[in-house]
Amino acid sequence: MSRLKTAFILIVPLILSTNCLYGTELHTLRGEEFRVLFHPDLRAAAFEMAEVYPYLSANLEHTFGWNFNLKPSILLIKDGEAFRQMAESPLTVAFAVPARNLIVIDHSRMHLNPFTLEVILKHELCHLLLHHHVREVALPRWLDEGVCQWASDGIADIILSQKRSSLNRATLQRSLIPLNALENDFPRDDASLVLAYEQSKSVVTYIVHKFGKEGVLSVLNGMRQGEPLDTAILNELSISLAELEEKWRHTLRQRVTWFTYVIYNIYEILFVLGALITVFAFIKVFIRKKAYMKDESENDPFS
Repeated sequence: MSRLKTAFILIVPLILSTNCLYGTELHTLRGEEFRVLFHPDLRAAAFEMAEVYPYLSANLEHTFGWNFNLKPSILLIKDGEAFRQMAESPLTVAFAVPARNLIVIDHSRMHLNPFTLEVILKHELCHLLLHHHVREVALPRWLDEGVCQWASDGIADIILSQKRSSLNRATLQRSLIPLNALENDFPRDDASLVLAYEQSKSVVTYIVHKFGKEGVLSVLNGMRQGEPLDTAILNELSISLAELEEKWRHTLRQRVTWFTYVIYNIYEILFVLGALITVFAFIKVFIRKKAYMKDESENDPFS
């Protein structure tokens, strides 16, 4: 995630120069192309990153056709509470700081599926790569996050439940967030934040489906050469950004129906129905018992 608290941005130079975080001396694992700063207890995780880094950087180079001469710093945080004080949202498990060529990862939540260090690292490296090459024009937040989700085969910044698709629900309720509202930042509340991530990935996936992988890469290369997003889309895809957004929304409405929404939420619906049946049965038994006691009382001569 490329946004974070201003206070943390201010202490980043101190962390990197002193290798100290919250009073804990950090160890450093240096490679030719990177360095990992970590708590002594996270040595195994640091070496795992060192092992997969060459493969991930080479894979991203192949995907985008851009060199990966970044030499980033990767900071592994052991204390989840300390990480949450730095992060944008409680849902965040990692973020990137392109200005500092830095990636910060909350290792305390790496056991949660489908997250692995490899997927998260690739996602955050993608952020650094995009911002390293697209410098002359603003990189919209939704495009930044959407491309990195597409390139890393998942959403590595936040925890999402695929059984409860915010995108499907928002499509049915016609409450999708306009893309121009996601240019500079994402919403702060959890529900809208999750929807913003899902929308970002969906738009980029739509572009890939409609124009191929080359469509996305040509737009990014146009921006790399200094073209604003709307100009790059018009020049490379022969469609305006507004028209692209409308066509994407139309495709979603065709794909998502109330039937598919029910399928996505079948377990929750069955649970609610079961609860209602239980309540109904309880009320029915209660009424019968009360009627029986009233009848017994009326027939009892000593009542």
